[in-house]
Amino acid sequence: MLMLEIVWNVRPEIFIIPQDIPVVGGFSVRWYGLLFALGFVFGYLILQKMFEREKVPIKVLDSLATYMVVFTIIGARLGHCLFYEPDYYLSRPWEILKIWEGGLASHGAAIGILIGLYFFSRQYHRTYFWVLDRIVIVTSLAGFLIRMGNLMNSEIYGDVTTLPWGFVFVRDYGLNAAVAHHPTQIYEALSYLLLFGFLIWYYYKHDGKPVDGRIFAYFLIVLFSVRFLIEFIKLPQVHFETDMMLNMGQWLSIPFVLAGFVILYLSKNHTIKMTN
Repeated sequence: MLMLEIVWNVRPEIFIIPQDIPVVGGFSVRWYGLLFALGFVFGYLILQKMFEREKVPIKVLDSLATYMVVFTIIGARLGHCLFYEPDYYLSRPWEILKIWEGGLASHGAAIGILIGLYFFSRQYHRTYFWVLDRIVIVTSLAGFLIRMGNLMNSEIYGDVTTLPWGFVFVRDYGLNAAVAHHPTQIYEALSYLLLFGFLIWYYYKHDGKPVDGRIFAYFLIVLFSVRFLIEFIKLPQVHFETDMMLNMGQWLSIPFVLAGFVILYLSKNHTIKMTN
């Protein structure tokens, strides 16, 4: 019998230090954590080249990196806890701190980043959209890496499919499972990688001086439109989404897409404020 599906049985840990080893025992390094961290590393290196091109001091980039790390993690964690499982976490608020147990939401990360970058732009007297236009370029690349991390965790995949690239997620269904699912992590990851390629091309095409807000607008429209569409074939992340016409991820994507079109319109009519 010809096998049409892909059997996926990858361990989420890169390595594990057993508990019986003194001091460091019971510790593991996971692919998701590594890929998440690489998103920041590659983002820093890309922004460093862009800031050097625009003659922005390196200390500004270091501060920006700090804002990004702190507000991304806070926003992603709070987003998951408050959007997807509010009853559980509001009754056990100390559980919110257990980031290592999983549970990060990209929409929450987006909101956290927007808030953090506002404070950054105020501190360094840059226009808000100047900052956003540059950050979303590397955010697209980070999104690619994070979704690949989700694949390594065998999580956030799609509905059942008979397509030849369907994945059988052995960690959830066992070695004898015959049901394949859409690898929506890969669909999203490739979409974000293509978006990253387009945005960085657009930045350099305009000699590092794009109209304020233009890149950010393209990012919002493309990324959250992709998220909205892929959610149709993605399994519900939490139980209450099962009977919803549009799931939580889709409802959260709509305002971002609409905001993208508004910003694009304003940028094309040069009505976005260019200075603080």
